[in-house]
Amino acid sequence: MTFEKLGLIRPLLNTLAAQGYETPTPIQVQTIPTILEGRDVIGLAQTGTGKTAAFALPLLQRLDEAKLRTQYRDVRVLILSPTRELAAQIDKAVKVYAKKLSLWSTCVVGGVPVRKQINALKSGVDILVATPGRLEDLVSQKAIRLNKIETIVLDEADQMLDIGFMPAIKRILKLLPKQRQTLLFSATMPKEIRALSNDYLKNPIEVSVVPTTATADRIDQSVVHMKHADKTSAIAKLVKAHPGKRIIVFTRTKRGADKVTRKLNAEGLGADAIHGNKSQGQRQRALEAFRKGTSPVLIATDIAARGIDVPGVELVVNYELPHVPESYVHRIGRTARAGASGLAVSFVPKTSLRTCAASKS
Repeated sequence: MTFEKLGLIRPLLNTLAAQGYETPTPIQVQTIPTILEGRDVIGLAQTGTGKTAAFALPLLQRLDEAKLRTQYRDVRVLILSPTRELAAQIDKAVKVYAKKLSLWSTCVVGGVPVRKQINALKSGVDILVATPGRLEDLVSQKAIRLNKIETIVLDEADQMLDIGFMPAIKRILKLLPKQRQTLLFSATMPKEIRALSNDYLKNPIEVSVVPTTATADRIDQSVVHMKHADKTSAIAKLVKAHPGKRIIVFTRTKRGADKVTRKLNAEGLGADAIHGNKSQGQRQRALEAFRKGTSPVLIATDIAARGIDVPGVELVVNYELPHVPESYVHRIGRTARAGASGLAVSFVPKTSLRTCAASKS
């Protein structure tokens, strides 16, 4: 199968060739023709399966073929993302794919001055990538209109549910035209997401894609039992045991992330933290330093688990295990990307063993 056989136009094919894309992934094969037809889609796919291109390419083609000129504050395609980092990644990809087309996109997220984003919207935007909170802020300020939306994409819908965005999602959907295309992508399908699709999607095509190589097959996973007080010292030892390697440490809380960061920096081990209390500028600088290797250790909360797409991450450490099993999958999925192998270590307190043993007796 080739991208040309999927029905994509020549400018997009030329861009894909220039980017080194040769063969479409399974989700791209199954969704691109359907989206080109204007159908609603439910896509069950994890990160790393090529789903951003799966929805961005056909949507860009549909916009280009319509030959409409975007107007001030009018948006034609809305892409909602749960995190700032993921929104920025999607916007970057859209800009790359649209390089040979006369289409405009921008990204609006929290943590940055709203005035700059309002100015970016004034000249008209075809595609808007947004986090729900900032989008609602802009709507309330009448800086943007949603009555011309032709397609809405809900990306990582299950994570938007996990971090409490579902009420905002429903409010936003009620502001959109009833006649529209709706695309919903999610790694899992909890009952709340299924109910959302039943309420807001019309006769959708459902596509389910399992990665050809399961994440667990390429990740060496281990558990270390220790006292909570020993965790920060254990993190430092792990970092020293992997000099120069990219390492991500996941904590449950923002306070915990800052604590680990201070500990590592006190020992001369370059570390930065990203979490909800950091400004967007701080988060972007931390990610950039992590990509370049100038700060090889990144401490993150779950808000960033699906928004970090940095190649060459050798080790993921769960400072605490997450409450939701799917979060564990997405955390350790930051390593072993693009066919590489990786390591995942989880710290479990010794008290958990006693609690578990008592429950079995």
